[in-house]
Amino acid sequence: MNIQTTREPFSLQRRNKAGGTAPLSYWGFANETDKLTDVLLGSPAYLRHLATSSLSRKYLRENPCNIQVAQAQHAELVAAYEHFGVKVHMAGPEPELPMQVYTRDSSVMTPYGAIITAMSQWWRRGENYAAIRMYESLGIPIYDMVTAGTFEGGDFAVIEDGCVLIGCGGARTQEEGAVQVRDWFAAEGWETRLAFFDEYYVHIDLMVVPIAEKLTAVCETCTDPAIVSWLKDKGHEIIDVPFRDTMDLGCNLMSLGDSKIVAPKSSVTLVEKLKALGFEVAAVDTAEISKTGGGIHCMAQALRREK
Repeated sequence: MNIQTTREPFSLQRRNKAGGTAPLSYWGFANETDKLTDVLLGSPAYLRHLATSSLSRKYLRENPCNIQVAQAQHAELVAAYEHFGVKVHMAGPEPELPMQVYTRDSSVMTPYGAIITAMSQWWRRGENYAAIRMYESLGIPIYDMVTAGTFEGGDFAVIEDGCVLIGCGGARTQEEGAVQVRDWFAAEGWETRLAFFDEYYVHIDLMVVPIAEKLTAVCETCTDPAIVSWLKDKGHEIIDVPFRDTMDLGCNLMSLGDSKIVAPKSSVTLVEKLKALGFEVAAVDTAEISKTGGGIHCMAQALRREK
């Protein structure tokens, strides 16, 4: 049967409120370390350097982003995905959405469809509407939309099949939004865990990012020891990323599955450890674009992974 005929129709709320929502037959993924086939990226055509976090504010004050260099770095990032055979879907640029390059924030892909988040900063809320249009154009149903409080996609980490870590720093993702999403997945039978942290760290994917099955990059210096213990109790080996590297988005990598990784060039310790473990690493220089507040993981939304 042609796979096109098996795809579910687009809808704005696919979630079964009692739980038991059927996984999508084509789009989505079971975890964040299976083979990546399709990724959503955002164009940096209208990128501006705004004060979206303590880090971006510091750079804005002391050493602002060179937009032309940042755009060139993003082109190299796109080339890295294409080199590994990943199909890149590019969200259309809109001048009113200067931070749309960070496609991780405005939505979250799940096995059941996309979650439309609730952005905390007023100048980014239009990204949610753009995300809905993008998913409609691709024929990807919406699982549901966050309504209880702010919630951003960098705070949703599928640690392994049926297990999600949800970050809550208070500034970008509020506890109310995190609890709403947690309850959705608890109803689906998932193991869920909330991770509370200081708002300085912005999102959980600054400090915890899955690499491969039972292998996770973690900045142990700034991650709650209880979360580290929880991961280790689940059998995860931890690659500890130095705090200084983490503050430069060094933990913010993207797993492509099949022992392939896209990681920031500046994260020397992590890249060396990954190569020593046999990973093929595309080390991309994202230092300039990251001045605006995000890294490689922040700039990518996995749309489809396959076992």
